[in-house]
Amino acid sequence: MQLQCVHLFGFIGCMAGDPVNINEFQDLARQKLPKMYYDFYRGGAEDEHTLRENVQAYHRITFRPRVLVDVSRIDLSTTILGHSISAPILIAPTGLHKFAHPEGEVATARAAAACNTIMVLSFSSSCTLEEVASSCNTVRFFQLYIYKRRDWSALVVRRAERSGFKAIVLTVDTPRLGKREADIRNKMVAPQFKNLEGLLTTQVASDKGSDFQAYADATLDSSFSWKDIEWLRSITSLPIMVKGILTREDAIKAIEMGAAGIIVSNHGARQLDYSPATISALEEVVEAVKGKVPVLMDGGIRRGTDIFKALAFGAQAILIGRPVIYGLAAKGEVGVRSVLQMLKEELELTMTLSGCPSLKDITRSHVMTERDRVRSLL
Repeated sequence: MQLQCVHLFGFIGCMAGDPVNINEFQDLARQKLPKMYYDFYRGGAEDEHTLRENVQAYHRITFRPRVLVDVSRIDLSTTILGHSISAPILIAPTGLHKFAHPEGEVATARAAAACNTIMVLSFSSSCTLEEVASSCNTVRFFQLYIYKRRDWSALVVRRAERSGFKAIVLTVDTPRLGKREADIRNKMVAPQFKNLEGLLTTQVASDKGSDFQAYADATLDSSFSWKDIEWLRSITSLPIMVKGILTREDAIKAIEMGAAGIIVSNHGARQLDYSPATISALEEVVEAVKGKVPVLMDGGIRRGTDIFKALAFGAQAILIGRPVIYGLAAKGEVGVRSVLQMLKEELELTMTLSGCPSLKDITRSHVMTERDRVRSLL
């Protein structure tokens, strides 16, 4: 489609119906995807309270902008585990990208490379580690689940090392799969995971609706515990980030066990419903960590203003999941690039209007919660 562009107040605007925010990418994805796949990506656990709260919790945080600051230059760049990226926005591990687009995770990886950021490849990827690694030159981390057959997990870790992945993101909130009722209603079929071909089959029949849930329950290791992180450290030299932390107690324990970083996450609200929104849990974890390791966060981010709020609460960077999928479904690699660029531009604008020329200038004093307002009245 030819874009018709006009100049308005010094800006160039495109009048071709392109999305102007993340929610519009979601609308396009809903139109393009089969209902089963859209529900799979969008859905959360049980009543979906946490799914809604992940987004709505940001709405209760307001800004305390500073003015008369030189914001003629805005620097969004940062480093994660020593790797430089253009903005504090990473791609979260989400499974089965080929449900959204035929090129799957390869298209997503190329978008990450084009935007100079880090992609965390899901254990449940629909492209192999090797396919993604050879598709482009970008920093990649690999997300790991622990299966009952530890040798399967160990094999995949070794493949990640050989393929040049730079860190392991260990997901720790999934001893079993949460109850995802949309998948049960749709009788969600579990596809074969490319990284486990030749090791096991996902053809696990279930009379309860979701073959995907039956497969997860049959294979995930619910006995995996803190002491077993020592086993993981013994089989890899890669730094291990622990994903799925929501409390100060677990944050402290993760550091004691040698975690190189922590990701505050409730698994996109797909595991335990009525767990806290991640932005609500973030500050507790940051205070417990005391700067010993980087703290990142995912969940519910739909605006650059959301990213600013997470950074103000102490996150070094954030990860986005569903928005990437919506961009991929809507427009492939170009859609993912558009989503990343849109969030970067919104974050840059928020920093400008808040008086923060660099990420280090964003502080807790730039945001206010309901609790802050009550305290100010006492």
